[in-house]
Amino acid sequence: MAEERIRREAVSDQLFALLRDRVLSGALPAGTALTAERDLAAEFGVNRHAVREALKRLQQARLVEVSHGGRTMVLDWRRTAGLDLAVRMAEAGPPLDSHDLGRDVLEMRACVGADAARLCAARCSPEQAAAIEAAAARYAQVGPDLAALGAADVAWWRLIVEGSGNLAYLLSFNTLVGGTLAAGEVPPDRRAEELLDVAAHLRLAELIAAHDEEGAERLARHLLSRSVPAVPERRAG
Repeated sequence: MAEERIRREAVSDQLFALLRDRVLSGALPAGTALTAERDLAAEFGVNRHAVREALKRLQQARLVEVSHGGRTMVLDWRRTAGLDLAVRMAEAGPPLDSHDLGRDVLEMRACVGADAARLCAARCSPEQAAAIEAAAARYAQVGPDLAALGAADVAWWRLIVEGSGNLAYLLSFNTLVGGTLAAGEVPPDRRAEELLDVAAHLRLAELIAAHDEEGAERLARHLLSRSVPAVPERRAG
């Protein structure tokens, strides 16, 4: 493997990203041992403190673990890593056989949103239902500006997710609408059909207020799935 040297600024961040990408791409397969700290420092021209910081972050991301013998072993990240890794992947765009992480995020958004709508219909208070209907009415007044509709859509969905009473969904929502993993950062024209369906927004608010769990879940899934790109057909052979 050709020697790779990295810039002096934020060397631990750069080293973490480089080693992370090697793990994700399979260049460092699960079950293999990482090079010793001293050798990594020599390979990349950095001090051992930077190496230790990078390895610490890899361990926190559940990409590696320190074995009883003191060696740092690569883990099967598809079994051990969490949603925070998706955020890092979105930041760096590492090679994953051209996998469409953006589509995965939107599929997750549709699933979480549909069940949050169901739970909201079952659990929301009269005050929460009224707030959701009022927000839908305001949404209907925004007009065809996709950027403004996108912001209003996020605010409206936050009320629904909060009304679901599910803290895990709320934290997932925060991840999905903020930062580099943000579904809200998807170009508005990519989800224009969803944003411009004002009638569906109004109807979903009505279903939630009427405590129609099944109807709310069905409509929410239909609405949110409009932004999910189709999966390319697999070719035989």
